[in-house]
Amino acid sequence: MNMLELSRQRFSARKFTDQKVSPSDLDYLLECARLAPSAVNRQPWRFVVVESEEAKARLRQVYNREWFATAPLYIVCYAHTGRCWTRAADQKAHGDIDVAIAAEHICLAATERGLGSCWVCNYDPDLMRSLFPLPDHEAVVILPVGHIAPDCPQKAKDRLPLAELVDRL
Repeated sequence: MNMLELSRQRFSARKFTDQKVSPSDLDYLLECARLAPSAVNRQPWRFVVVESEEAKARLRQVYNREWFATAPLYIVCYAHTGRCWTRAADQKAHGDIDVAIAAEHICLAATERGLGSCWVCNYDPDLMRSLFPLPDHEAVVILPVGHIAPDCPQKAKDRLPLAELVDRL
């Protein structure tokens, strides 16, 4: 599958079967994330795989949605605040950007492997820090990952045309 086909197939899966993600698939997703580019090659990410029943129950408190609870595992993507590159001109830290690139590598790799994923950023950050303390790190996104349920809703991609997004100078 080429990149355009992969981009067309990837969608925000919001319903999963109870089938576990294989260790080889999980390792593949994490290796794809590890190889993602980052500003000045700082690699300011940390990935916490949440798969025990106890940890999943805690994580489901920070984002309490019925569909979210169907995922067999979650990857919480963190930015290491002390390792992020910061642009000198305006002090813009690039940790969120770097982690976002790695997270999307996970999502695309999941699609390639026939798995579903979904970006979740609308969680309770204070509760996340309390329930999953990781010093010098900030959670950026939660990625539920799993086998897509046959009746999972899938919206058609509604994207703006390139003419509205691209300026050629």
